[in-house]
Amino acid sequence: MKKLIQNIFLLFFVLFFAHTAAGQALVYTPKNPNFGGDTFNYQQLLNSANSQNDFQEASGFDDDQSDLDQFTEDLNRQLLNSISRQLFTDTFGQDGLQPGNFTFGSLSLEIFPSSEGLVINILDTQTGDQSQIIIPD
Repeated sequence: MKKLIQNIFLLFFVLFFAHTAAGQALVYTPKNPNFGGDTFNYQQLLNSANSQNDFQEASGFDDDQSDLDQFTEDLNRQLLNSISRQLFTDTFGQDGLQPGNFTFGSLSLEIFPSSEGLVINILDTQTGDQSQIIIPD
């Protein structure tokens, strides 16, 4: 009997207060202005992202080098470029790349024409690394 009275009371309570319950439409509004959010949030989001970013981009130049060190590095670069150009001319001739198989130390080159252009497959026989270069016609 006590259980029945509790159930009736609970039913009366639910029915009596049911008319006062109200719903609300939940609408998602993004914060990021790139996805439709308020444009005033942009600067705050950018500052937050920059403060969390610990990546420092390398400038590519060593500012600590003296003028003599920079000159020596430039001269070495030009000499290596000249040697590699001469080696390329000696190996492939004045006509440039011709189809065939070539070996340079541990590098194996396979050159052949295809519908996409001239294909150069490069294989490092020691490590197994491969690379492909396609020169369009």
